[in-house]
Amino acid sequence: MGIDWTNLFKKYKNLWVALKDDEKTVIASGRTAKQAWDEARKKGASNPILTRIPGRLISYVGESK
Repeated sequence: MGIDWTNLFKKYKNLWVALKDDEKTVIASGRTAKQAWDEARKKGASNPILTRIPGRLISYVGESK
């Protein structure tokens, strides 16, 4: 089952985010992965999930060949 990140896109477009294990809750964000990681670690997250929220949404269905 996919996770809907529509709200993340609206708020964190073009930023790196550190997420909790639920892959929905943002712990920290920043312009770089290091900024997001460091802020999440300061807030007590031992191993946050890092991802970059794209600048625009592009649909993808199927596999690439």
